[in-house]
Amino acid sequence: MIRNERDLRHEQALDIAEKMLVAARTAPKGKGVDIIECAVVDGEDAERLAQEMEAIAEESGMKFFIRDAGNVRAAQCTLLVGTREKAQGLNCGHCGFATCASRSEGVPCAVNSVDVGIAVGSACSKASDYRVDTRVLFSGGLAAQRLELLGEGVRQVYAIPVSISSKSPFFDRK
Repeated sequence: MIRNERDLRHEQALDIAEKMLVAARTAPKGKGVDIIECAVVDGEDAERLAQEMEAIAEESGMKFFIRDAGNVRAAQCTLLVGTREKAQGLNCGHCGFATCASRSEGVPCAVNSVDVGIAVGSACSKASDYRVDTRVLFSGGLAAQRLELLGEGVRQVYAIPVSISSKSPFFDRK
């Protein structure tokens, strides 16, 4: 039996993305409280994500959403990482308010934000272990958030398209 590498790319990208999910899940969390949500999208769901990115570009005038939608389409799959809101009660002031109780509604807990960043970094580090190409996309995360792909109330979402190809589609971007 001959198994050509080109025929295995999609399957392998999904396998690596699943390992990236594990890395995101096991990343350290503030106070040990796990409120991270993560998933992998491909196929029709990835296309729906790309279309939402284009809709945001149309509404906002931010043309880089169109470029990034192309990156989602060029990838075999896309990892999504976000957080549920939960003030950690540290009264650290990192969110700009003196106490958690004085924080305005809608202002994210800074510890939650750091947790998302660490999870994204851990996921990308795992991708690097396998030498697959990735790029962290705010644009894809915002579109995923609007579509509630990680569930209702999940915020601060980032998208990480995963590509196995001879040249990274995320490098020479216009």
